Amino acid sequence: MSAPAPGTTRTVVHLLRHGEVHNPRGVLYGRRDGFHLSTRGLAMADKVAEALGHRDIVHLRASPLERVQETIAPLAAARGLAVRTDERVIESGNVFEGERFGNGHNALKDPRTWRYLYNPWRPSWGEPYRLIVGRMMAAIHDARREAHGHEAVVVSHQLPIWTTRLHVEGRSFLHLPQNRRCTLCSVTSLHFDDERLVTLTYSEPAADLIPAAERGQAFSSGGTEQAPGEGGR
Repeated sequence: MSAPAPGTTRTVVHLLRHGEVHNPRGVLYGRRDGFHLSTRGLAMADKVAEALGHRDIVHLRASPLERVQETIAPLAAARGLAVRTDERVIESGNVFEGERFGNGHNALKDPRTWRYLYNPWRPSWGEPYRLIVGRMMAAIHDARREAHGHEAVVVSHQLPIWTTRLHVEGRSFLHLPQNRRCTLCSVTSLHFDDERLVTLTYSEPAADLIPAAERGQAFSSGGTEQAPGEGGR
């Protein structure tokens, strides 16, 4: 990584996607409560803490959903930091929330759902991409200011992180879900010199825990093993 430009201060904001969720029915859980990390998801969170725990991280913020709070917990413990919950980095809204897309099910095969699919640029079936970017970038810049001269971690969800990446790289929002480069517990890092974004890097500290057959799936339905103590929720 290049040094900061003369007279500027380098700050890095890492966008971390949550780990694998216990979701044996393949539900598109969206913003619903009650979806926790699977056993493998908890192991992913530990891997992230191992990978990032030695870095100069001074600020943590996260979506309020359980799977995100559980993902950030090991890193928060490793760094001795409190986590700031931020509604602006929550999962995107989606009219298909609660429908089944995994384990042999696909709600889009039902003709009654097709009326939502008329505009993939907005998109017509969910929260507008530009609104997602607006709230995400506001949270990112708040994290950057809090961590000035150091590093921050913002824990969010796949679509908000990927949409933000498309925005900062000047790319079209139109994309296929299976082409998102944002695997479970991946880290998309935004490097700033003062307020100016100078580069973006990407890493996958928990990649070895993701089954090869699942890495290219359009929808990650989550694990079938429940997390310890979850009682089948």
